[in-house]
Amino acid sequence: MKTIKCKQHEFGFTHWGGKRRGAGRKPKGRRAGVSHAKRPRHVPRNPVLVTQKIDLRLPLLRNEPTHRVVAGALAASTKEDFRVVEYSVQNDHLHLMVEAQDERALSRWLKGLFVRLARALNRMWGRVGNVFPDRYHARTLTTPRAVRNALVYIFGNARKHGALGRSVLDAYSSASSFEGWKLPASSQVSADSVPTPPPRLLERARTWLLTLGWRRHGLLDPRERPATG
Repeated sequence: MKTIKCKQHEFGFTHWGGKRRGAGRKPKGRRAGVSHAKRPRHVPRNPVLVTQKIDLRLPLLRNEPTHRVVAGALAASTKEDFRVVEYSVQNDHLHLMVEAQDERALSRWLKGLFVRLARALNRMWGRVGNVFPDRYHARTLTTPRAVRNALVYIFGNARKHGALGRSVLDAYSSASSFEGWKLPASSQVSADSVPTPPPRLLERARTWLLTLGWRRHGLLDPRERPATG
């Protein structure tokens, strides 16, 4: 009897079962993180609003000892081609207004700043490990209106979230040395509420947008809140 040989066929079930790349619901909110797409080319005349979030398991940042550590690191970060001009410290993130000569200086010195700051915070907390789990978010500001809105956002963020109480200026920010405040004509804010600015800890701005340009839309009201959204 003739023997018939059956050829076994292989089926390509190479991607069945298990986790597939890109599968599942995309994270939203804090879990989504910052996009790793290539950042746009930086132009030196444009200030940049930078936001950096800390690990949510770490202590809150809005207290005097932590503020001193943060302010010291920001002051020490000044270079000829990079400077932090204004800032505010929130419970779990930082807002910075920075100027840089080009994208290389912006990226290099921001990374150096956050390394310096992470080491200083870890020393204070008596721990080791990551402080900033995600890359920073950077928004380039190209118009006087955008710069003014960003300044309101930096100085008024704590007020928006009810963290200032009766205070006029945010103590955990550079608001006290900011030189662009106005006093409303009809206001409960007295002249003593916005003191004469003390000597600046940080470098002054050099770009036209951050020195003169934004003022075209009016000086800042100490009670002003960032727009919702």
